[in-house]
Amino acid sequence: MPKPTTKKELIESAQQEREALEELLAALTPEQLTQPNTISEWAVKDVMAHLIEWEAMVMQWYESGKKGKTPAVPSAEYNWGQLPALNHAIFVKHRNKSLAEIQKSFKASYKKILKTIESIPEKELFTRNIYSWTNNNLLAAYFISATSSHYRWARTTIRIAVK
Repeated sequence: MPKPTTKKELIESAQQEREALEELLAALTPEQLTQPNTISEWAVKDVMAHLIEWEAMVMQWYESGKKGKTPAVPSAEYNWGQLPALNHAIFVKHRNKSLAEIQKSFKASYKKILKTIESIPEKELFTRNIYSWTNNNLLAAYFISATSSHYRWARTTIRIAVK
């Protein structure tokens, strides 16, 4: 699927990829969702927590940017060259949460990020240099990364791991 170039395409892509991911997750047992070391040291629920955290980070960057601030991207502690360390920190932060807690947050986070995308004018999503923190990238690129692209990655990763 080509990268979205309109707000409608961005939302549809996110919805399609999320639906496919949720279908896969629904077919898994609680044991399959919580088995450690399924994906490296992660369980499937840890992949879900990873998605929740990245959705939250993108929304925080956006909200901060709307207030005229320049957030630390991807975080105050890590730069883009340190993504494995950041992702490990996300894993450590969430690994002791219950499956029920992760599942509840997973649904709520998705609703929130879709609502956020829907609230952003298309021009803002697809015009460069509106926010300093986007570094000449489209705002949409960050939302695509946190939604459709990330959901596709998760689905592929989980499908391979549980075979």
